[in-house]
Amino acid sequence: MSAWLQTGDDGVARCWWPGTTDDYLDYHDHEWGRPVVDDIRLFEKLCLEGFQSGLSWITILRKRDNFRAAFAGFDPERVAAFGEPDVVRMLDDAGIVFALDHQHGPDDVGGVEQGRTGDSPVPATTPTSIAIAKDLKKRGWSFVGPTTVYAFMQAMGLVNDHVAGCAAGAVCEAERAALIRPGQGTVPPIAAD
Repeated sequence: MSAWLQTGDDGVARCWWPGTTDDYLDYHDHEWGRPVVDDIRLFEKLCLEGFQSGLSWITILRKRDNFRAAFAGFDPERVAAFGEPDVVRMLDDAGIVFALDHQHGPDDVGGVEQGRTGDSPVPATTPTSIAIAKDLKKRGWSFVGPTTVYAFMQAMGLVNDHVAGCAAGAVCEAERAALIRPGQGTVPPIAAD
């Protein structure tokens, strides 16, 4: 068995990074790598990846409901309308995290739900994540360096970085193959003879 694969008490083979914590295992098995096309979920995850910077993903995952409440359900239009009172309100909200560790800087965070080491089987960045991060920064985003963008790409199913042998990897790949992307429309059913 690969060092990057673990078998849980339930007998299921998984990526190494969720360890044995129930909420982390649930996130790995049912969310991470599943394709998402919903704008609100995409916006939420990109924002949460930025908040994660310098922290463990499990910290943010466990506070996700608090973030949703503080950020109007991550409705992009409502968040765009936030003003100074909203900033003050959120800074006073003990249910969300704002103290970030900038030891390595905002471009040097994120990754395989933050379990990445130097010899990890998946990259920290890709040419695509670098290009997307540059584009987002030109549009005024911050805390969206290429590693954060790549972590977002992994989590939202834009790439499938479950390690070989992980039970969730095949499920994610099937969902990615069946995904009807926005603007593609639906495929009409085949008429019976």
